[in-house]
Amino acid sequence: MQIDAQKDESSAAYADTASKARKVFVKTYGCQMNVYDSERMADALASDGYRVTDNPEDADLLLLNTCHIREKAAEKVYSELGRIRQLKEARAANGEDLMVGVAGCVAQAEGQEIIRRAPVVDLVIGPQTYHRLPEALARARGGEKVVETDYAIEDKFEHLPRPEKEVIAARGVTAFLTVQEGCDKFCTFCVVPYTRGSEVSRPVGQIVREAENLVSAGVREITLLGQNVNAWHGAGPDGREWGLGELLRRLSDIDGLERLRYTTSHPRDMDDALIAAHRDLEKLMPYLHLPVQAGSDSVLKAMNRRHTAQDYLRLVDRIRAARPDIALSGDFIVGFPGESDADFEATLQLVEKVRYAQAFSFKYSPRPGTPGAERDDQVPEDVKSKRLDRLQALLRKHQSEFADSCIGTEIDLLLEKPGRLAGQLIGRSPWLQPVIVDANPSQIGEIIRVRITRAGANALFADKIQGESGSSTI
Repeated sequence: MQIDAQKDESSAAYADTASKARKVFVKTYGCQMNVYDSERMADALASDGYRVTDNPEDADLLLLNTCHIREKAAEKVYSELGRIRQLKEARAANGEDLMVGVAGCVAQAEGQEIIRRAPVVDLVIGPQTYHRLPEALARARGGEKVVETDYAIEDKFEHLPRPEKEVIAARGVTAFLTVQEGCDKFCTFCVVPYTRGSEVSRPVGQIVREAENLVSAGVREITLLGQNVNAWHGAGPDGREWGLGELLRRLSDIDGLERLRYTTSHPRDMDDALIAAHRDLEKLMPYLHLPVQAGSDSVLKAMNRRHTAQDYLRLVDRIRAARPDIALSGDFIVGFPGESDADFEATLQLVEKVRYAQAFSFKYSPRPGTPGAERDDQVPEDVKSKRLDRLQALLRKHQSEFADSCIGTEIDLLLEKPGRLAGQLIGRSPWLQPVIVDANPSQIGEIIRVRITRAGANALFADKIQGESGSSTI
């Protein structure tokens, strides 16, 4: 109770300070890394006197952190900027200033074009330069239209301030931590190498310090992030280059850190040491997102994936041999240029063999500047739609069967946040499914033992096992 009282006093003091500060509203599009980047941009702006608000009407700065992975992503940003222009004009009529910024991958790809098409924007800042936000914002306040998209020579992570513990605590008991950025794979459908740059890995010491800071503020689960997270090879404190398996072992030694996850992985970077980490580390959750994209070797070759369907299936067998209870998720692109009916059937066959617990599937979306967009054998939209419907029906069937197989299972559940109904809390299973259980809000951050009783369309339901507290094991 004393700890709770101290936390309440600290939160009240923080809220009072925040009410007097300038305010920033950040709208985040896209992937988990953008969520992490938005939080770190907020940390950078905190040093400039800004606090985050959930209400754009109250903001002194509106910041769009954008994603460029899907078709028409940029157009969605421009549509949003049109709405923001009306807000800025209304604020100006009342004698109030409102700064507008665009960050993230659309900012990196479009650069000066954003300023030309949307004069409402005061600054454009790329994903490798957002540590310079306070400086860029100061220039923008002086009337300059600022575009910061050159890849920074300095390490942005070394220049970002450490967030206050109250800020971390307000974000919840789970956290993302970027360890690797960029991509050297150059899949022919993907824009990431052009917006995030080449692969860069953060050093071990820097990652461990950030993880320890998160845990000291109450975080109990950390998800390591990277465009190709299992390509991470960072400088270790012993002078060697470490791999992700070794990093996970080091992080698992942090007292108070109960759970580890990582995403997104490439099949070609799943090495023996990382597979062994899944076998050996209790804190590493039995869930792996391992995109394959297609089941046809000809399509995989055209995508420049540099693995075959059989390579992927053999890898899955090795992973499951090391951790039999592991749940796999994947990504699929339907209708890549040149994909035939036989190619698509090969994808369905691979899905039947792997039986994913979760999956993300999309119609191929041409990205300007990528090799796939230049091909003249594009698949008609109606064909892509029909194929996607078939694939998603099969993926949903397997996901439902996996959820049903969890019924009756006893698991340790990290309680993360309130549910939609009073008296409910939500956590995630070891396999990343949302789990709803009746519990007291004061238990957020605790790990309790539960039994899965029912599987809904998008979540599992559970009962607490009375008299048993959870641990870091499943």
